Amino acid sequence: MKTTGTRARHPLARFLIRRILIALLLAWGITLVTFVLTNMVPGDPVAANLGQRALGDPAIVAQWKAEHGLDKPLPEQYLLHLQGILQGDLGTSQQSHRPVGDDLAAFVPATLELAGAAILISLVLGVAFGVVAALRRDRLPDHLLRVLSLIGISVPTFWLALLAFYVFFYRLQLTPGSGRIDPGMTAPGPITGLHTLDAALTGQWDVFASAVGHLITPALVLALYTIGLLTRFTRSAVLEVLGQDYVRAARAKGLPGRTVLFRYVLRSALVPIITVAGLAFGSLLSGTVLVEAIFAWPGVGQYAYKSATSLDLPAVMGVGLVVGVVYLIINLIVDVLYGIIDPRVRLQ
Repeated sequence: MKTTGTRARHPLARFLIRRILIALLLAWGITLVTFVLTNMVPGDPVAANLGQRALGDPAIVAQWKAEHGLDKPLPEQYLLHLQGILQGDLGTSQQSHRPVGDDLAAFVPATLELAGAAILISLVLGVAFGVVAALRRDRLPDHLLRVLSLIGISVPTFWLALLAFYVFFYRLQLTPGSGRIDPGMTAPGPITGLHTLDAALTGQWDVFASAVGHLITPALVLALYTIGLLTRFTRSAVLEVLGQDYVRAARAKGLPGRTVLFRYVLRSALVPIITVAGLAFGSLLSGTVLVEAIFAWPGVGQYAYKSATSLDLPAVMGVGLVVGVVYLIINLIVDVLYGIIDPRVRLQ
């Protein structure tokens, strides 16, 4: 009985330990999958990185393979790759001739800033629109928001990015051009790599205003699809909760509508909303290639594209590892929020 009581006292701690162990196992699986898939890509990395004259010299080809570990069997290559990851070494990029870790440290913060702003806008607007649509079911606001959400889900992101750049920058000149800050400005000190946050921390408010101005248009373009998705999911979740007996009982007790909405309805509807938001953030982080190209945003999407076209295997595996780990971290955060919001989850 004493053991059972001790176990019951810390259900959230046991829940977190299980999730962390599963995340570590999945992280190992990501390293294996990225390595195998990268090496299955058709093409010869030697031909992609050496010139025609060098390819004709067997000694140069052998030396290049030896430098990049391509002269060893695949299992040995994987073990060396895994050993390097554990030591914080992701290899050397064949296109930039720099450590892949340094390249990712330069490019990942830009994508994180863009995807983070997009998901923040999506959460605020998507959840608010979904709640309004549910509370005004089958009325004019509901119909309008459902049409807008359908448009957001249906419109291709690359087309919307081109249209936004042409209209708001080229024609109306309401937003700044491409890049993360104005050309004449110096980027703030690399504290976090996020220009908006670094500028605010160092008190460079002119740089902060420029960074926000450059961030808002691509973030809104990326957020439109997620806003539509969250609007529809929030509406469905809130409508389902509104029909529960405990919500009717809370209203029958005479509780204020705001209390019923935030304490009873939204808390119960948060689980599916958090799930969609977590998946959407992972998709935004790994799917910004076209938007980054249109707005000349120096993020990991452009780095991954250039690495893939030049068969830069260490860089491709590094990008795959980073994206996979980000997904794991997001899923872990979502699982933790599940356990905090719904006690039934951590008791399972």
